[in-house]
Amino acid sequence: MYCLNDKQQEQKQELVMKDRAEILLFSQCYGNQRELIQQFNEVRQLNPKLSKPVLHITLSLSPGEQLPKDKLMEICQDCAKDMGFENNQYIAIHHRDTNHQHLHIVANRVGYDKRTVSDSRNFQKIAAYCRRMELKFDLKQVLSPRQFLSKEQRLIPRQDARKEQLKKDIQQTLKQAKSYGEFEQKMKSLGYQVLKGRGISFIDDKKVQIKGSEAGFSLMKIEKILALKQNLAVKELLKQNQPRISLKQQYENIRKPLSTGDKIILEDNKFNGYERQPVIDLQKQIADLINQVTKPEQIPEQLAPELLRKLKQKKRHRHHL
Repeated sequence: MYCLNDKQQEQKQELVMKDRAEILLFSQCYGNQRELIQQFNEVRQLNPKLSKPVLHITLSLSPGEQLPKDKLMEICQDCAKDMGFENNQYIAIHHRDTNHQHLHIVANRVGYDKRTVSDSRNFQKIAAYCRRMELKFDLKQVLSPRQFLSKEQRLIPRQDARKEQLKKDIQQTLKQAKSYGEFEQKMKSLGYQVLKGRGISFIDDKKVQIKGSEAGFSLMKIEKILALKQNLAVKELLKQNQPRISLKQQYENIRKPLSTGDKIILEDNKFNGYERQPVIDLQKQIADLINQVTKPEQIPEQLAPELLRKLKQKKRHRHHL
């Protein structure tokens, strides 16, 4: 029932926003947080073997969209009917701590009749329900998660603002970081939790987890970029510490084998300020290279349908060969 609490910083437990939660609905329950927990626990004992008795659903409107309280209540009631817990204990809460309206519904999967609401295919059910509510309340229509779409719908280009922001943050951090430890620390300072195993994932401040590969930056790519930067940094350091030979001296060295009759006059002012040029050029090359390698990998699902068809045709052609 943390949804009923005021928003706090996780580490310092300092109050960030007071009165962020507005209770829209009580169903088969009542009271404060302590009383609600007690009531939920009493009913869940009707099915004590159930390991996950609580269902938590979050519904968010797009930024800029607003619905009055009665419409928000209707959305919550429709959701309860659609998911099959309209006769169970549940509470609906409206949060005001972001720039867009969002709702939390906390329901007891165990009913007074001892029956348990199934949580099978919940994500798919909720996605379908949201598409219906968009039409009913004239809200912005978006596509469901890709795994719930038909083959034709999966080819439709789509813009995921959350993934795009993660992509930008990773790209910018890779340009700044000199090691993996520094990269992870900088990502955490931007508000992400970093999960590293066989791959890498990031959890944003809304508790949404995204794989690095989904944003175009797999763990392998991140590690390759950081290793390349370290390698280039060593080369640059060695280059800077090498004895510098001016272009004039280099020319003199080349000129020595020439016969004395072939005199070439060198103007000293042509070589003023040229000693540092090789180092400056190397730094520019490194910067250009880092910009190139820190571009995210292309993700097939983000490609245009026509391009996807061409890629598939090429693969089939190679297979036949």
